[in-house]
Amino acid sequence: MNSPVNTRMRTALAAASEDQIVFDLAGIERAYDSLVSELPGIAIRFAMKACPVDEVLASLARRGAGFDAASPNEIIQALGTGVPAELVHYGNTVKSDRNIVDAYQLGIRDFATDSIADVTAIAAYAPGSRVFCRLATTGAGAVWGLSRKAGCSGADAVRVLAAAKAKGLTPSGLSVHVGSQQMTAAAWQDAFNRLTGVLIALSRAGIRIDHINLGGGLPAMGYRDRAGHALNPPMDEILATIRTGMCRLREVAGIALDFIMEPGRHLVADHGAIRAHVSRLSSRRQLTGDREHWLYLSCGKFNGLYEIDQLQYRLVFPTHPDGEYVPAVVAGPTCDSDDTFGHEHNLVQVPVAVASGDPVWILSCGAYSTSYTTQGFNGFAPLPVSLLPSEQMAHLDAC
Repeated sequence: MNSPVNTRMRTALAAASEDQIVFDLAGIERAYDSLVSELPGIAIRFAMKACPVDEVLASLARRGAGFDAASPNEIIQALGTGVPAELVHYGNTVKSDRNIVDAYQLGIRDFATDSIADVTAIAAYAPGSRVFCRLATTGAGAVWGLSRKAGCSGADAVRVLAAAKAKGLTPSGLSVHVGSQQMTAAAWQDAFNRLTGVLIALSRAGIRIDHINLGGGLPAMGYRDRAGHALNPPMDEILATIRTGMCRLREVAGIALDFIMEPGRHLVADHGAIRAHVSRLSSRRQLTGDREHWLYLSCGKFNGLYEIDQLQYRLVFPTHPDGEYVPAVVAGPTCDSDDTFGHEHNLVQVPVAVASGDPVWILSCGAYSTSYTTQGFNGFAPLPVSLLPSEQMAHLDAC
């Protein structure tokens, strides 16, 4: 079951004798440069939760990225890259009074919000700060919809920003999130329609904002769905819709609105891969009488593959490029039944000749593999991180 692997990543995975996750910093930098080229004039604030690896953050910071942080600890890590505090915003609408105090003391002056209660706390503990209000979206078309926990209606957004202004804060912007791994351009069109309506309502209320935050949602390209089919998001159509939407909002606002985006998995997912190994390929008869093959790997939901509930990762068996394959359920090493992907009819083709200890490469694992990892569920440790140098560092090494 072969999948394409670039030469640098293939060499690194083949050289690894122990389990690890490998990040290609140069690939991440190229993804960043491509996005900036496709969306000129947009400021990137990398969603740290997708890949809180210091070297990845530093690489993006050197490229000009800022950071979307969701906690004081993420803020500290972001500032550790050397970026100024004005390139870091507190993008979480959920925060305690203590969180706000800590962020303010760290120099953060831009806060996401979606309620008057939160605005009241920001005014009390981060006086004079800027706030941008997150609008709710349906999340339709995304692998993970993210439709309920954060975001408010357009009418509420006007009330929230009016309250911010009355309390001495600067009502600076609006934000949206169309859902993680958004697969449709229509979701972006719907978001721009919502933003347009709220911009008009804010203007009527005498509130002038200076930026729009388009949030995350840009997809990775290398995923498979639970049935094993390539997802193939329409990236060109999505980017064209975003460019058109940006122009439309500037026309509606009548001012030179700034735009921010918070990509996460889009920049890192396809530039990370896991070197794992086979624990066992077994065959068992189920209560139904059917016989099933099970492939147990050294890496699973709790130490790198948390998103297996919705994705089927691409597997490469480098020591078995040819030969007979069998359909199998693939599972991680723990005794938790949720540590499984490839259920029922969505089985994975695996070489019948694989043996315990054989290497397995798991592709497109650069997003959320490190941040979702437990600190040792069932005694299985997090994966160590290995880094392929960025283009800048590779040039310095060559010198």
